[in-house]
Amino acid sequence: MKVFAHRGASGTYPENTLPAIAAALEANADGIELDIQSCLDDLVVLHDSWLDRTTSGQGKVSEFTYQQLALLDAGDGNPIPTLDSVFALVKQQTMLNLELKHVGELRGFIACLERNLESGLINQQQLLVSSFNHPMLKALKQQLPWLKIGALTASIPLDHAAFASQLDAYSVHVDKDFVSAEFIADAKQRGLKVYAYTVDKQKDIDYLKAIGVDGIFSNYPCQTKMYLSI
Repeated sequence: MKVFAHRGASGTYPENTLPAIAAALEANADGIELDIQSCLDDLVVLHDSWLDRTTSGQGKVSEFTYQQLALLDAGDGNPIPTLDSVFALVKQQTMLNLELKHVGELRGFIACLERNLESGLINQQQLLVSSFNHPMLKALKQQLPWLKIGALTASIPLDHAAFASQLDAYSVHVDKDFVSAEFIADAKQRGLKVYAYTVDKQKDIDYLKAIGVDGIFSNYPCQTKMYLSI
């Protein structure tokens, strides 16, 4: 079972910061999940659309330039990273699950991917883009047919994983509290990977492994990987 570092090693370091990402790399996480959204002139790695929970700032991320955002403290004195800075740190070392949160339009995101792919800093195989915004995922897949996409849900739909098949998704990402063996069987029949979030308790890990989940998102990737290796 794969272990993705949720917002980096966010149980130990400030979430979605470069130290959290570096710690996930050091833990040999199978992948790193990060949240992407737009500011006025760049793409930044931050979960909330408002700045106050995780940074020293106030207001909406989308109303600031990156030059302004870079002055804020995102935890332990770390700045809010740009997506480019994440690619520069991670390179091709592990899978990157980029969850699109509040991205105004896809043009800048696609340009960022293509720029870093062309430079050889990252590769196509390591990229997985997920979102609760399924129309955005559909549009992204139409423009980049090679891209692996992950369809997020916090529910058990009546038709199980059919929504992810309709998106031509690679994986379906499910809330650990809303997943069942039946859902997983349906997803597997459709050729989908099933990843569950956010999983730190050993009993949850054991249960999800037993019912066939392919991977989990953990705030503590080092401890989770150690537990799974026992």
